[in-house]
Amino acid sequence: MAIADLVKTTLGPKGMDKILQSTGRGHSVTVTNDGATILKSLHIDNPAAKVLVDISKVQDDEVGDGTTSVVVLAGELLREAEKLVAAKIHPMTIISGYRMAAECARNALSQKVMDNKEDAEKFKSDLMKIAMTTLSSKILSQDKEHFAKLAVDAVMRLKGSTNLESIQIIKKAGGSLKDSFLDEGFILDKKIGIGQPKRIENAKILVANTAMDTDKVKIYGARVRVDSMSRVAQIEGAEKEKMREKVQKIIGHGINCFVNRQLIYNFPEELFADAGVLAIEHADFDGIERLALVTGGEIASTFDNPESVKLGHCKLIEEIMIGEDKLIHFSGVEMGQACTIVLRGASFHVLDEAERSLHDALCVLSQTVIDSRVLLGGGWPEMVMAKEVDELARKTPGKKSHAIEAFSRALISIPTTIADNAGLDSAELIAQLRAEHHKEESHAGIDVISGSVGDMAELGISEAFKVKQAVLLSATEAAEMILRVDEIITCAPRRREDRM
Repeated sequence: MAIADLVKTTLGPKGMDKILQSTGRGHSVTVTNDGATILKSLHIDNPAAKVLVDISKVQDDEVGDGTTSVVVLAGELLREAEKLVAAKIHPMTIISGYRMAAECARNALSQKVMDNKEDAEKFKSDLMKIAMTTLSSKILSQDKEHFAKLAVDAVMRLKGSTNLESIQIIKKAGGSLKDSFLDEGFILDKKIGIGQPKRIENAKILVANTAMDTDKVKIYGARVRVDSMSRVAQIEGAEKEKMREKVQKIIGHGINCFVNRQLIYNFPEELFADAGVLAIEHADFDGIERLALVTGGEIASTFDNPESVKLGHCKLIEEIMIGEDKLIHFSGVEMGQACTIVLRGASFHVLDEAERSLHDALCVLSQTVIDSRVLLGGGWPEMVMAKEVDELARKTPGKKSHAIEAFSRALISIPTTIADNAGLDSAELIAQLRAEHHKEESHAGIDVISGSVGDMAELGISEAFKVKQAVLLSATEAAEMILRVDEIITCAPRRREDRM
């Protein structure tokens, strides 16, 4: 539960951030608000606590957002369970009660969803709202409209695939967060070599991973006995010839841009420049893979049969400046889905956190594009579920009803925490909310900005159904798992048999 309390303060639009300082050398500092990031970096000994860390990780991989809510909800479920166990209710009874409650809550949610997939305009505004809600609890909340727009545009370009590989995020310190922009092409974080064409139109690109540095004899480890200096020159000449042949083969593909993963020595570079081919060396590996993906080429490592190698294409390659760095910009690429988001910011910590927040938003959006059901946010879904679960508890005979009631109390803890983090009187607000929710079709939730109960539909605070469902189910299962345990046994390490 200590873990749940630790992450609790980061929940909601007014949640605070944490500074993580590593105990290793270098004392690297991370400032973050993302539940999964915080928990990943914790050094935990308690095995039960590790279960909580795991669910937040899974939530992060599965839907991207809601990492904090999962842990808070699981923590609250356990806290309630502790009271019940103290009241002599068997853990199994509690578990079966929780099971029923979770099922009931999920049905309550799925009845209340809205789905605007047919109407493109509405759907886009839904996406915008979801992005803004996701970002409002992060560092980007000041410019959330700007970033929500970036995220929605990027995801709309993916046309329904959840492959976030083709959205590249480049971080450049300097400027302010508002200067971040979305670029329709692909940007490679490299400079263009010396004496080479600065811009190429209708580029044919060969992406390769091969060594282009064999025009000098590698002396290390090789023993060559020669009787005069001229023989060395002959060996070097032969090496140069080999290199020249290789370059000829590469140029024979009919390309005008060659991107290599390893370094290119000045001799082959010279040859490329003479042929008017733009050669880029030492592109980092992600860059290469992504570039091949985006331009529709393949990564080649042998050049003997040019007809089998797929070349990449793009309309224009040019050098651009961002801040004080030169980057290479490929525009008009094959895959219309690819785009690059360039983040600017005051310091590296800000940039890292911005990237994490944006990544959360992108994950949620790409999931929503597939499963387009939408809910309101701001503690509204939890209240809806709590209300249904409460009614179930009244109908259920036996000890299970206590467990079911406890489940609804745990659900209410999420809006309570949101209110607490905003420094509002949570007890008062939750009581008002509950009253509101007993009316039909209420849209009430917590409006932290004005500090009162507000209409979530008007405020445009919405969340993806998939996120909420994942939160509910993961938290229940984790709580169940910890409840089933009655004691923790430390195992002796396996003995190594003496093989002698």
